[in-house]
Amino acid sequence: MSVIAVNGSPRPHGNTAIMLEWVLDEIRREGVETDLIQVGGQNIVGCKACGACGKMAALKCVQEDILNPILPRIAKAEALLLGSPVFFADLTPELKCFIDRVGFVTMHHGNPLRRKIGAAVVVARRAGHVHTYDSINHFFGITQMITVGSRYWNLGVAHAEGSVREDREAEDTMRILGSNMAWLIHKIRGDDK
Repeated sequence: MSVIAVNGSPRPHGNTAIMLEWVLDEIRREGVETDLIQVGGQNIVGCKACGACGKMAALKCVQEDILNPILPRIAKAEALLLGSPVFFADLTPELKCFIDRVGFVTMHHGNPLRRKIGAAVVVARRAGHVHTYDSINHFFGITQMITVGSRYWNLGVAHAEGSVREDREAEDTMRILGSNMAWLIHKIRGDDK
């Protein structure tokens, strides 16, 4: 897959998923393959910082859960789109576990994320957007990824499931983000688009 989107929300069809799909719609419209992975609400544990991943031959963590089958797909992807609702002014615990473990494993294996494209998508009821957005973007910086933006921060405002559809500015921002990601993918590939 060229773009892997990761939904850090425990609601597979909630506001975060809707926003991710707006981005992915535009990317697919530009002829780029996408895949959406559900991490929120799944069994994923935190990094132990044990360093064992660095001693393994494969791109793998010693902890067995949903992460290991995802790691090779992430390494092959051209872009990574991470989405989270705001939980107590930060990203969800599942997405934090994902970020920490993907970061440690990939850094111990030649950093296959280096110079790939990364973008964050965040939704909240009222506040905490920017801190959560920054938390995700720090991962992209540490792993030397190229961060893509839109015409505004990649944020949405919503509370009830599905209510992000009322945030027209968020939809427009997500669609521009998707278009920008697809444009950059084509430029990096050397396509004539």
